[in-house]
Amino acid sequence: MGERENHERERDGNDGRNLVITRCEIGSDYNAPVSTRTAEYLEAVDHLPAGSTLVIHDFTWDDYEHLVEELAERHFRVSYDCGRLEIMTPLPEHETYARFIDRLVYAYAERRDLTVENYGSATWKRGSLGRGVEPDSCYYVASAVRIIGKRHQIDLESDPPPDIVLEIDVTNESLSKFGIYAALSVPEIWRYDGQQVQFYELADRAYREISESKSLPGLKPAMLGNALEQCKTEGQTASLRAFRSRPAR
Repeated sequence: MGERENHERERDGNDGRNLVITRCEIGSDYNAPVSTRTAEYLEAVDHLPAGSTLVIHDFTWDDYEHLVEELAERHFRVSYDCGRLEIMTPLPEHETYARFIDRLVYAYAERRDLTVENYGSATWKRGSLGRGVEPDSCYYVASAVRIIGKRHQIDLESDPPPDIVLEIDVTNESLSKFGIYAALSVPEIWRYDGQQVQFYELADRAYREISESKSLPGLKPAMLGNALEQCKTEGQTASLRAFRSRPAR
């Protein structure tokens, strides 16, 4: 990457999968154009193994926005929290689980005549708060009618955030991102660690675990968890069919 000699690094957790850069003074000139500094980080990202995380401290908001633009067509998850940048390279199973949960959400919403708008792993950010994040998937439910037709024009400075964000935690913990979601006023977070699904609700600027979705009433974590487990042994079609056939409450 061409970091200065005094550039501090350390690896933490997950058998050394996480590379932490404690200062973002890179190259020979820290005052180089944003695009020059970003190019050096992009080079580092290109060498990250799947399931790894790059963490950079003291990263500026302008650099973050430029980096997000550069990574827009690539399969990374980028989050930013007041100077702390995190780039994660998801495993293929992230996408597999997330897309199947999307299908479950649509099936549930259709059965109960609910409107749902899925925005996938879109970037959600607010410069006024210095925070940005990309979930594995996200859904508008209560606020769906407010954003229909605005797919590429949603601005969290004036528009509502998604009602639900989904985090697939098979390789990395998403708990460090909860503070970002709270700052952005995301009402509900779903987590799946490869074995268990958990739902969380925003209350008093923090998240607490709940036994049933507030955005999709009647939907419980175990319902998604059971469908995901069945999917692993019987396939997506059989699991989705069984999920659809559950008696409506």
